[in-house]
Amino acid sequence: MGVQELVLSAAQILEVAGVAVIVAGVALVSARVVIPAAFGRERSGWYVRLRQGIGRAILLGLELLVGADIIRTVAEVPTLADVAVLGAIVLIRTLLSFTLQVEIEGRWPWQRARGGEQPTLEASRDPG
Repeated sequence: MGVQELVLSAAQILEVAGVAVIVAGVALVSARVVIPAAFGRERSGWYVRLRQGIGRAILLGLELLVGADIIRTVAEVPTLADVAVLGAIVLIRTLLSFTLQVEIEGRWPWQRARGGEQPTLEASRDPG
């Protein structure tokens, strides 16, 4: 097995890991949040916890998938069309990751509060 085959295998492993992280993360978060809420425990805020947990699982899976795309490009001799497709895929996945991160943390990455406290998006919109 040559180097190119090893690199392509690594990319495939990362792709499978990315999908597995998303599927397992959604299942685990759903079980940890929905089941207690359904039986009357921890009912308040379950929807927010569920969205944040699912967002984290998707974010981690997307990072692995972007890594697989980059590794695959290194393994093959890319054409201009391959580079354009990779650029579009990485751009879309990066924008999706960015918006998920904002959704999870509730603030833009460059925002910092005075006194070390992290602001939320709602607080940053308040002019007063």
